[in-house]
Amino acid sequence: MKVIDIINGNHKPFASFELVPPLKGSDISKLYSAVKPLMEFDPPFINVTAHRDEIEYRQAADGTFRQITVTKRPGSLAIAAAIMRKFPVEVVPHIICGGSTKYEIENLLLDLNFLDIRNVMALRGDAVPGEKYFTPTPGGHVHSCSLVKQIRDMNRGIYLDDTLKDAVPTDFCIGVAGYPEKHCEAANIDIDIENLKAKVDAGADYIITQMFFDNGKFFRFTDKCRAAGITVPIIPGLKPISTLRHIELLPHAFSIDIPQELMKELKKCRDHSEIYAVGIEWCIMQCKELLSRQVPAIHFYTMGKADNIREIIRKAF
Repeated sequence: MKVIDIINGNHKPFASFELVPPLKGSDISKLYSAVKPLMEFDPPFINVTAHRDEIEYRQAADGTFRQITVTKRPGSLAIAAAIMRKFPVEVVPHIICGGSTKYEIENLLLDLNFLDIRNVMALRGDAVPGEKYFTPTPGGHVHSCSLVKQIRDMNRGIYLDDTLKDAVPTDFCIGVAGYPEKHCEAANIDIDIENLKAKVDAGADYIITQMFFDNGKFFRFTDKCRAAGITVPIIPGLKPISTLRHIELLPHAFSIDIPQELMKELKKCRDHSEIYAVGIEWCIMQCKELLSRQVPAIHFYTMGKADNIREIIRKAF
């Protein structure tokens, strides 16, 4: 079932989740153990992140260094197929611009189509670790807007090989990302929303936001989106703070703010368990306010850990 049909067909809000594939070499049971606790809440869909190959320099026996390409996690295609085989849930693999040519993306989409996977999340992706800015892959997409267009073209039976006759259309539902505090590379929030509208105009069916800790920023973001003519559903994305490292890492990694009120509570914490508890309570408060404003769903970034997410959902929904 398509995510947009799930959203439009539900009369009450639901929880969805995002998983990071286990590291290469892990047993598939690790993946299943990350999904199984979440099934308690009957999620209609689970997102699976995609990760481009990384470049590393490794020292050889003679002391010289050589550049190698490293794949650190299994592909989203295999992960999506494994989850759908094991659990009664729709899976939304992330399709990213970085690291793939347009033809490689087309082949991935065809594989997904043959597996009857009808939902994808179209993203530009991050820069290669160690690089400050995103560098497009030669023959690939520069922006996610053109990736959305490629997927929508395939839904119309338009493939990159224009010699194909009577090509069978695919039938993908397309999600895209929104940034309540703007994308880190956007000049300002208004330009960022113009870019988001371009993705919707290109064919995106719904939006899931980057994580945020200030609901006011989400509400202002949605108001600006509607004023700009964006009418598709917007799902807020949340992640509870659970460690001291999150306080330092999340603002830097995702260009988001931690509200002063939350920081005051976190500074009072004496140990990890108290930080963990504050993160849960803050996220519960966020959820309750968002649900009172009739959001269609709340999307949780689990990072492979479910205990705090489960407690939040039990108390908020």
